[in-house]
Amino acid sequence: MKLELKHSLSLKLLRVVLLSALVVGVVLSCAQIVFDVYKTRQAVDNDAKRILGMFRDPSTQAVYSLDREMGMQVIEGLFQHESVRVAAIGHPNEPMLAEKSRNPVQLPTRWLTDPILGQEQHYTTKLVGRGPYSEYYGDLSITLDTAPYGEDFVTSSVIIFISGVLRALAMGLVLYLVYHWLLTKPLAKIIEHLSTINPDRPSEHKLPMLKGNEKNELGLWINTANQLLSSIERNTHLRREAENSLQRLAQYDFLTGLPNRQQLQQQLDQILEDGSRLQRRVAVLCVGLDDFKGVNEQFSYQTGDQLLLALSDRLRSHSGRLGALARLGGDQFALIQANIEQPYEAAELAQSVLDDLETPFMLDGQEVQLRATIGITLFPEDGDSTEKLLQKAEQTMTLAKNRSRNRYQFYIASVDSEMRRRRELEKDLREALTQNQLYLVYQPQVSYRDHRVVGVEALLRWQHPQHGLVPPDLFIPLAEQNGSIIAIGEWILDQACRQLREWLDQGFTGMRMAINLSTVQLHHAELPRVVNNLMQAYRLPPRSLELEVTETGLMEDISTATQHLLSLRRSGALIAIDDFGTGYSSLSYLKSLPLDKIKIDKSFVQDLLEDDDDATIVRAIIQLGKNLGMQVIAEGVETVEQETYIIAQGCHEGQGYFYSKPLPARELTLYLKQARRLSIETNSAML
Repeated sequence: MKLELKHSLSLKLLRVVLLSALVVGVVLSCAQIVFDVYKTRQAVDNDAKRILGMFRDPSTQAVYSLDREMGMQVIEGLFQHESVRVAAIGHPNEPMLAEKSRNPVQLPTRWLTDPILGQEQHYTTKLVGRGPYSEYYGDLSITLDTAPYGEDFVTSSVIIFISGVLRALAMGLVLYLVYHWLLTKPLAKIIEHLSTINPDRPSEHKLPMLKGNEKNELGLWINTANQLLSSIERNTHLRREAENSLQRLAQYDFLTGLPNRQQLQQQLDQILEDGSRLQRRVAVLCVGLDDFKGVNEQFSYQTGDQLLLALSDRLRSHSGRLGALARLGGDQFALIQANIEQPYEAAELAQSVLDDLETPFMLDGQEVQLRATIGITLFPEDGDSTEKLLQKAEQTMTLAKNRSRNRYQFYIASVDSEMRRRRELEKDLREALTQNQLYLVYQPQVSYRDHRVVGVEALLRWQHPQHGLVPPDLFIPLAEQNGSIIAIGEWILDQACRQLREWLDQGFTGMRMAINLSTVQLHHAELPRVVNNLMQAYRLPPRSLELEVTETGLMEDISTATQHLLSLRRSGALIAIDDFGTGYSSLSYLKSLPLDKIKIDKSFVQDLLEDDDDATIVRAIIQLGKNLGMQVIAEGVETVEQETYIIAQGCHEGQGYFYSKPLPARELTLYLKQARRLSIETNSAML
């Protein structure tokens, strides 16, 4: 904390000292001036006496002899003194023998000195003869103008006042500097060190002893403060330990150290509030051990406690996916999974916990196997409060135990069955490739320049032995999650390249094969090498293989994606951006990425005749492709009106059910032959 200058003790002290010195200087100077007034008056009186004394005898002689000329000479002598304004010699009852006067001296200080000294002062001395009779002859009178004395008085007073004030201020400043050096400066150093003290660890940084102050009041204060800081830290530490102990007893499980039900409710309240604001799901998983009572009876309650402690450590290993973990009591635990998008994420976590329990616990050289059943509730579907979600999760767990143990179950039966079907599909997908359940179909791509088939897109299909045809938008995400998409993707590339080679050998020259790349494939380090090897192995011409990537896949790691796309282009492959307009649609990345073709998403094409916004988007994408020198292909073309519209806007190619649905390789071969025959017949007819 920095002290503001206006509040500093030094500044206040300086103000007080200088103000006090100024007052003292003014008072003393005024006293000196008053004394000078007295001295000036005394000087006027003394000068008058001296003048009268000097001219008494000549004046007596002149009045005695009634010599007017001599009297005037005496008067002239008196007027040699600048302060004499009026002089007279004579008997008071008779006309003056000699007299003279002059105007008062006009000085700028008279307005000040006249009230103090008087405008003029009158003095008279008697003129008497010598003894023995001492006869009285008359008076010698003079009037002194005080202005010349006042001028000297003012000058002296100004000097006295200024010098007195300056001396007082100088003394005050010296006193301030002494006080500052001896007290305020050491205090400032102490405050500076105090500001560096950590309130949580006050004794960690003690106040240093100031040199020269070891035995005075400051030294005693520093020692006392350091002792006080140490005492504060000891007491604070003891208080915190007591508070932490009380808090842990109130909010945490004594055995495992996990939050208890009360603390979990507080955490879950906040998680639900965040989930509601972000519009994300929250999963509450209640884990109950199967037949834990039998474990206690078989071994001991101490062994049971050790098992619960070991189990809590295993559950903590999932903390990266958890928003909270707690022990509800006994053999029940709660796991909170925040910010999930789909229920299957909770199912994956539950299965991961069950899989972890497959590994036995080792206690005192013995293997102990634990099983658990998990009840799952979802926010907001199953409840919008902590109490409801926990209660339903525990009820679901209990219900699942009554039916079948060592499994998980969702509160809503439909979600539970969907998750189980999803898990079964994920398991079956790992074997689908080896069981020859996957196959490719191909959809033609037509050039609008001559309405000739110039390419096909390879599309993956999964024929499940029990569930039939599984939609790609269901099993492709599963393959990306479990990592099998890499092997599946390489199989697709191999099959599509092999088929393209067959069509090229059958005379369908200029044919191009388009293959979708998943996000996982795009960022796989081996992808460029695999593509390059396949193009060489099947002797595919440059630009005959077109790899389609999505906008969202590019944006996940644009630098890695850019490097891979550059490597793929060097191998001779074309790069197309699929589903354009549904993702980022940023012109900046379109310009920076090595792209050859833009594919308009079918969601814009299917309604472009009824929806002005879709039509505007389609026109903008086509114009953008032209400006960037890229080919533009529209997917989802189903009517002649749609085809007419996009051709009019300058689209280069089209794909959709208007031309053909996706077909197996054999049927598409017949389609290509028929298309070639029709093209030949059309050209012959034109000739």
